[in-house]
Parts: sequence; structure tokens; C-alpha cells
Amino acid sequence: MFTITKVSKAYGPKKLFDDVNVAFSPGRRYGLTGPNGAGKSTFMKILSGEEQADSGTIGRPKRLGILRQNQFAFEDQRVLDVVLQGSTTLWAAMQEKERILAKSDISEEDGHRLGELEIAIAEEDGYTAESAAAELLEGLGIPSSLQEGPMKELTGGLKVRVLLAQALFGKPEGLLLDEPTNNLDIESIRWLEKFLHDYEGALITISHDRHFLNEICTHIADIDYETIITYTGAYDDMVRQKAQLRGRVESENAEKKKKIAQLQDFIARFHAGTRASQVQSRAKQIDKLKLDDIKRSNIARPFIKFEQKTLSGKQTLMLEDIHKSYDGRKVIKPFRALVTKGEKICVIGKNGAGKTTLMQMIAGAIEPDGGKIIWGHQASVGYMPQDHHGVIRKGTTAFEWLRDLDTKMTNEEISGLLGRMLFSGEERMKPTDTLSGGETVRLMMCKLMLAKDNVLLMDEPTNHLDLESISSLAEGLKRYEGTSIVVTHDQELISEVATRIWVLREGAEVLDFNGTWDEFNQKHADLVTRRK
Repeated sequence: MFTITKVSKAYGPKKLFDDVNVAFSPGRRYGLTGPNGAGKSTFMKILSGEEQADSGTIGRPKRLGILRQNQFAFEDQRVLDVVLQGSTTLWAAMQEKERILAKSDISEEDGHRLGELEIAIAEEDGYTAESAAAELLEGLGIPSSLQEGPMKELTGGLKVRVLLAQALFGKPEGLLLDEPTNNLDIESIRWLEKFLHDYEGALITISHDRHFLNEICTHIADIDYETIITYTGAYDDMVRQKAQLRGRVESENAEKKKKIAQLQDFIARFHAGTRASQVQSRAKQIDKLKLDDIKRSNIARPFIKFEQKTLSGKQTLMLEDIHKSYDGRKVIKPFRALVTKGEKICVIGKNGAGKTTLMQMIAGAIEPDGGKIIWGHQASVGYMPQDHHGVIRKGTTAFEWLRDLDTKMTNEEISGLLGRMLFSGEERMKPTDTLSGGETVRLMMCKLMLAKDNVLLMDEPTNHLDLESISSLAEGLKRYEGTSIVVTHDQELISEVATRIWVLREGAEVLDFNGTWDEFNQKHADLVTRRK
């Protein structure tokens, strides 16, 4: 169990938590939520002991699994060994055993110590540890061919998966997972969901994946009002409870204000007359009718509305056998499709399957090796790449960058657009060199809303966005009357938006499914089924 008692944390004048008291119990799975900047990662670091609170005490489970963020800390180590280090007790015993066995002359004392170490290793299931670690890695999409090699031979995304396996290894009593679904494809996410459903310890996770939180969480610990409030249920349950609670308090306060106004009117009319006792009674009633304090919530949702300057023709896009290879390896086999006006296409598939390559070809960022990409009458294309580097010019401000895109807009119109995307007050003049990942994505969305194209191409647009912003994006895409093609692993976004799904399968083939996410799951469960 995690126990947090009277914990406070602030950075300068900004107070994140004030006198927080909360407990996280075994057998429960908690989602730690709150907008970007609320202090989720800071609180997670306090729980792990990586960072100190300003005041208060923390009680932690003895065996703790933590998803480490430094993916380059183990470059020369064997992948399997990195996972085994998730159990510090086992790893220390195994290392000491190896050091003793490496001696040219083993003493009697060493022999006794080896016996003690053998017992310790057995108690930690050390003799099946490698097979357990391998099973974790397989489940997370890392084949056995890579498990014996060094970490430096893996891509960044695969390194993150190894660190996730390290956190899960060794049956920890407590698990701290900060954004565990980052760099996971849908198949791996579903494997992780099943693993966590079977987990018996106390889990605390941060995630911007609403579907993941709804799937695994039994409770939500929400950071707001400078404290942490625990709700029973998954993320959507918390949102409803929070709205109902605030609505009830606001309604009760409105009734109290109405009653107070009536009592004050009575007092004003009769305070100098013969009804002094009644006036005093009314005054006492006013004293009892204290309004419940409603602190200002730090939750803010952007308003995303995509519009069109002109309408495209009915046949918006034709792909005629486009294909692509790199170094002799086929990434996209010949693919043909007709996209009509208003379709909402979501592109899914394993990491490295070629989703970004397909999107780049459609956007004109790279040329296909063959085939044709034919845009329909009056098609106007807005493109948000996955790699944001170089998209927003450095050396300017958010405001001036938008002004340069459309010099006809007034200052008020630019400020209004930025305000809708949560750039309020001085933040509108924030230097583009210092934008966070979430701010960069929101500013790029400003550009798309400004351009009013009738086709939107988005490659992983939910990266760096918080849950409120992702919900707003889903609403914006759903209401958009133009055509959209979106690469995403976010199952909630796919479920809410998609009318058609392109799946990049093994063998570089693209499956074109005309239907919703629910319909796709019913017909092609084998493509997204959980690994056993």
C-alpha cells in the first residue's frame, strides 16, 4: 500500500499540492489524472522517491516496480538482463554469485555464501526468471532474436518497451507507470491491459489514453483544486461524478443565494419596525446559510473546430497502386483506394509497419516508388506530420507565427484562435523555441483551423496532448464535414471518429475496411486480439 500523509509541493509561487492525504490500496488500479502542468509526473516521482515533497510523509510497498524514463541508461547491457534488474534483490544475488564463481580460488566462506545465495535466488524464482522475462518481452512485441543482444541495437520505441518489461518483472507489490502505452501499438496495449487486469498489487498509472484508463482502472486519483481526490470507477465514471458533484454544489449554492436574498429583503424592510424578533431570526438563518466553497478547477479544454473554405468534389482522393520499398524491403505493397468526401479514415498497425510512410506519400512529403496519387476537384489538404521538427519556425512567437500565415487576420481574431487553444494572456506571445510538446501540437492545430482545408491528414495527433485536449480533438474531427485521414493508436479516438479503417498488416499489405471500429473488431478480432 502507498500512504501519503500531509504532502505538499510547490515550485516557486505555483502550488501543485497542499496538505494531501490519500492512500492507494493493493488490488486496485488507479489512474492519476489532471491536465498538463497539474503535477502528475511530479507526484509520481515523489511516490517513487526520486523527488522529495516540501512536507509530509510517504509510505511505499517494499517491492516497487517503476517505469524508468531514461531509455539510454543500459546501452551495453543485454536486453534480458535489463528486464531482470526489475527485481533488485534477485539481480544483486545473481551478480554476487557470478563474482564468487569467477574467482580462481573459492574459499570455504565463499562456499557458504554461495549456498545462501542459491536459497535467495530460489526464493525469488530466479531459476525461471529468464523465461519469465522473455515472456514479458514477447508480450510487448520484442522477439527472442533481439533479447540476447545489447540495448543499443534497439530503436527508441523498443527500448521503452524493455523498460516497461523491467517495471513489470518480479511480481512487484506496487507499480508506478508513467505513460506506459507510449510507443505501443494496439496489439501490445491490449496485452498490457490483460497483464494489468491480472496484477494483484497497487497500480498507479498516468496515461493520456482514455480507452486504456477506462479498460484497466478501478479508481481515478484526480489532481485538481491543489489536492488529490479519489473517485471509484474508470476515467469516464470520474468525469461524470466530478461534473455531478460540482453541479450539485453550484445548484445548492444558487438555492442558498436565493434564500439569502429573500431573508435580506425581509430584514431591510422591517429592521426599524415592530418585528425585531423576526428580523433577528432571519439574520441567524443567514449566518447558517453559508455557501460551499467552490475552488477554481485547473481543468481546461480547448475548443477545436475544423471548417472548410470550399467543398471538395465527391471523389476526393484516388490511390492507384501506390507502393514503397526501402533498401529492398517492401514497406507498402501496391495499394489502391477511392476516398469520397466526408469519410473519416483511421490508419492503424504495428509500430514500424509503414503507417507514417503511407501518410507521407499521400501528403506529398515523399514520392511513391510507383502508382499514382490523384486528388479530386478543389481538394485542399492540411497536413500535420508526426515529426514536428521544423514545422513551426523558431525565433518568433506563437502569435507572430500565426500572423505570418494569414496577414488578413486581425489581432483580435488571432488572439481569439489562440485563446480557444488555451494560449491565454501572455502565453500568446510565448517564444516558439520554448514551446512544450503539447503547446506545439495545439499551435499546429491552430494552423489547421486557420487554413480551413477540406482534407485533413494527421499523423499521431494525440502525441503530447492531455485527455481533455484529445477529447476535444475527437469532437472536432467528428463534427468536421470534410475528409480526414488520421494515423493513431488511440482506440477511443478511433471508436468515436472512424467510418473507415486502413490496417497495415504483416507483409506490407494494407487492409481497407469500410466500417466503424466496433464493426472492425467484430469482423477482424484476430488482428487486434490480446496476446495470451
